[in-house]
Amino acid sequence: VQLQASGGGLVQAGGSLRLSCAASGLTFISYDMGWFRQAPGKEREFVARIWRSGRTTYYADSVKGRFTISRDNAKNTVYLQMNSLKPEDTAVYYCAAGRPSSEPLVERKYEYWGQGTLVTVSS
Repeated sequence: VQLQASGGGLVQAGGSLRLSCAASGLTFISYDMGWFRQAPGKEREFVARIWRSGRTTYYADSVKGRFTISRDNAKNTVYLQMNSLKPEDTAVYYCAAGRPSSEPLVERKYEYWGQGTLVTVSS
């Protein structure tokens, strides 16, 4: 199983970025997909999750209204559209795949993880 995250980079505050995560080696439609992030010196935290069908999503309060998670099951890819970026959004962003769970925010409920992509937001 491989999750390949891409799309990170340097952006000014108020700007936008779109992250992608291409999955291979798993039955993509069987997995909920999530994004997590880890800022320098901090623990990794939940950002967003999208359920298998793509119809249900959930966001951390810190990104609600600014970030949008989506998926293309035909392309085995999940996206994170990030708008109105703030310096505090600076982090390494990880995508992850997990089976349906009653604890969608819990890291250990995700089976597979990507390598991370760095997002840097300058003030």
